[in-house]
Amino acid sequence: MEKPVPMPSYKYLQTEIDADGILTVMLNRAPANAVDRDMYIEIADLFNHIDRVGPGVRVIVLGGTGKHFCAGNDLEEFGNMTPENGTERMWRVREAFYAISGCAVPVIGAIQGAALGTGLALAGSCDFVVADPDASFGLPELTVGVMGGARHLARIAPYSLVRRMYFTGQPMKAADLFAAGANMVISEPGKHMEEARGFAARVAGYSPTAVRVSKRILDRVEWMDLEEGYKFEQAATVRMSGHPDSKEALTAFREKRAPNYQTEIDRTMFD
Repeated sequence: MEKPVPMPSYKYLQTEIDADGILTVMLNRAPANAVDRDMYIEIADLFNHIDRVGPGVRVIVLGGTGKHFCAGNDLEEFGNMTPENGTERMWRVREAFYAISGCAVPVIGAIQGAALGTGLALAGSCDFVVADPDASFGLPELTVGVMGGARHLARIAPYSLVRRMYFTGQPMKAADLFAAGANMVISEPGKHMEEARGFAARVAGYSPTAVRVSKRILDRVEWMDLEEGYKFEQAATVRMSGHPDSKEALTAFREKRAPNYQTEIDRTMFD
């Protein structure tokens, strides 16, 4: 058996895992968690190799230290970007966002303060978002002469709203964004992390194998039509039907007791 690869230490990410398998990841680059090339590399490395934290990771809460979740990209790096070095630079950015959205376990965003540009894209890469009502979401790309972020916002907000925010560059408070049709959870003031962890605790209470299978399913069916997507889901149902956790879930539900799931991930259940 191969020895597990230890998780490297990160300069710009703080990590902490509790006994329930809830991993908290905090962006940590003062003063406002703006992301530079090295930080993008760290994000991609962590979320692409989440089991290096330990085999017990069941769900992730992604937040930011200080007053802001993430105020955007490091503007000094944008100022130095050219058509010659931009391709590698944008690849690093994409890999970070894709690592979050494609993470093996669910990722819940806990947003306070500014979530602008890159910050909004990081939030949009999460499976869902819990935001302080005064958190500020925005796409100031045209303001600083760049492009990007609209597709990530479209995972949260209606596309007509995406266009308005993109072309105007005007940020919106989370409460106003929610009222305009955005799909996010608005927390009590100052309770965004607490409420995100409450959702995480619920996820962590399910079968860790079933949660990971579900994550893979949801990542795939998001881009399928109804018939193809449902067929794909049903195939996973058939695979899981013989798994002990599937039987245990049904038995525990009938007996009105807490289930006792296997802690080891059964990777034979993955397609």
